[in-house]
Amino acid sequence: MTILVTGSTGTIGSQVIAKLAANGADVRALTRSPEKAHFPQGVTAVKGDLMDVEAMRAALQGVSSLFLLVPNGSDELTQAINTLSLAREAGVRGIVYLSVTRSDVYTDVPHFTAKHAVERMIEQLDLPATILRPSYFFQNDLTLKGPLLGAGLYVSPIGGKGVSMIDTGDIADAAVKELLRRAHADAPLPRELYELVGPDSLNGATLAQIWTEVLSRSVRYLGDDLDAFEKQLATVAPSWKAYDLRLMMRRYQQDGAAGSAADIQRLTALLGRAPRSYRDFAIETAQSWQN
Repeated sequence: MTILVTGSTGTIGSQVIAKLAANGADVRALTRSPEKAHFPQGVTAVKGDLMDVEAMRAALQGVSSLFLLVPNGSDELTQAINTLSLAREAGVRGIVYLSVTRSDVYTDVPHFTAKHAVERMIEQLDLPATILRPSYFFQNDLTLKGPLLGAGLYVSPIGGKGVSMIDTGDIADAAVKELLRRAHADAPLPRELYELVGPDSLNGATLAQIWTEVLSRSVRYLGDDLDAFEKQLATVAPSWKAYDLRLMMRRYQQDGAAGSAADIQRLTALLGRAPRSYRDFAIETAQSWQN
C-alpha cells in the first residue's frame, strides 16, 4: 500500500506527507533534490520530475495510490496527462488529483482549463480517482502582510461577488482521507469529485472588515484594479503567469465562486468536522505576526 506524493515540498504536499506518515502509511515523496528534502521518519524520498518519463516510471513501480499535484506552469497539462498515463500503465489503483473549483466554467483562465482537461481524461478513461476542486487558498493572503500591517490595505482584487476560500490544511486532510480510503480498498473504487470550499462567501469588503477586527486597526479594500494587480505580480512571476492570475481574478469579480450548502455539507462529511473559517485563519495569522 505504497502512496506516491507529488508536489512533496510544497504547502499542500508537505502536509499530505506529514499526515500520511502520522497514519502509518508507506509514503514515497517525489522531489527533484532528495538530498535537500526533509521528510518525516519513514518517508522515502525518490528523485524525479513529472516531465522525466523514465524517472516517473521508476517512481510509480509498486505504488498503490498517487497524490497528483501539478503546479500552475506552462507545461502543466503535459505533466498531468503523462503522469496519469504512466500511473495507469503501472497499475496504480487509486488516484487523488488536485484540480481547482470552477475548472469547467472559467474556460478563459489557462490553469483552470488545463485542470479541466485532466478531469476529462480521468472521466473518459474511467480512472479510479478522486478529483478535489479547492477554492482560493486562505494561505495566499499570507503574502499581504506588508500592506495589511503598513497602509492598512487588503490588496487582493477579489471583487464583490464572493469567493468561498479554503484552508490548505482542510485540502490536505481531504486528500489524505481519500488516499487512505483508496489504498485500503480491495479493488479500485469509483470516481468521486469534491468541491473544497470554506464555510463563508468572502468579498473585498468582508475581508477588510475581518482584518480590521483581528488587527484592531482600520483596514480597507483597495479595490478591483486588475492592471495594478498584474503589474505587481509581473515583478515576481513570469508575465504569462501574472496574466493567468489576472484572468482568474477577473472571473472572481464578474461571477464569484461561492460554494453551495451541499458542497459544504459534503466536505464536512468527508473531513468529519466543519471546514475552517477564514476568521480563525486571520486570528491565528495576526497573532503570529504580532509575535
